[in-house]
Amino acid sequence: MLISAVQFAPEFINKEFNIEYVKKCLSEVKSDIIIFPELSLSGYFFLNRDEASANAIDFESVELDFLREDAQDNNRIIIIGFAESKGNKIFNSAGLFFPDRTLNCVYRKTHLFYKEIYAFDRGDTGFFVVSFPEKNIRIGTMICYDWRFPEAARCLGLDGADLIACPSNLVTPLWNKVMPARAIENKVYLAVANRIGIEKRNDETLLFNGRSSIYDYNGDTLAEAPVDSAKIITAEIYPERTRDKSFNLINDINMDRLPDMYKQIMKK
Repeated sequence: MLISAVQFAPEFINKEFNIEYVKKCLSEVKSDIIIFPELSLSGYFFLNRDEASANAIDFESVELDFLREDAQDNNRIIIIGFAESKGNKIFNSAGLFFPDRTLNCVYRKTHLFYKEIYAFDRGDTGFFVVSFPEKNIRIGTMICYDWRFPEAARCLGLDGADLIACPSNLVTPLWNKVMPARAIENKVYLAVANRIGIEKRNDETLLFNGRSSIYDYNGDTLAEAPVDSAKIITAEIYPERTRDKSFNLINDINMDRLPDMYKQIMKK
């Protein structure tokens, strides 16, 4: 199947522009899975809860119907980052939209980065995998800063993910060194949809560093976008190839795990 990651520069608190841009990309891409960056519909650099709340969307809102309809009409999966309103809470979330609407769900970012702590509640979904038998794919999701914690990808790998989708607004220079390792450690495909551009708030500037990438289960780069320009990258993946976790006649990366030996570490 074909998977695409969309790299662009969402405009800060310009929901109308961002939705139209996403619609334009959807009209141009024919892949089976399409992944957009973190907070694609709002921009990123919120300084407080009121700002985030004013730009948040309920997952069941009609504002997201265009994603539900596109996934269903084109028989594909869409994963997109957005600011989510849920009751009295605001989350940095990723919506997963499937051709089968009963599978639609939301992942809420677990590890909040930098000033996100002033704008969002910590995610309460935990890490989970969605199985879509029609396309023979099992998808897990994490968002941006979650990459710093190997437990995030490990949870998804152990839960049977073939693909980890990672909508992101990355600003550090280190992530592209580590993401391939996450793919290797868990023998999964990993797709990072990062954004580009600059956001300035008061006297602070964030520069988002692009390089959206799709890695195979050996950590090899299948596709990579530039550092500073909008780009849609696409690669072919074979989900069933991730499921045999052995790499020789004796060793298997899941079967060789020794959880009892890790308990002391996990307690700290």
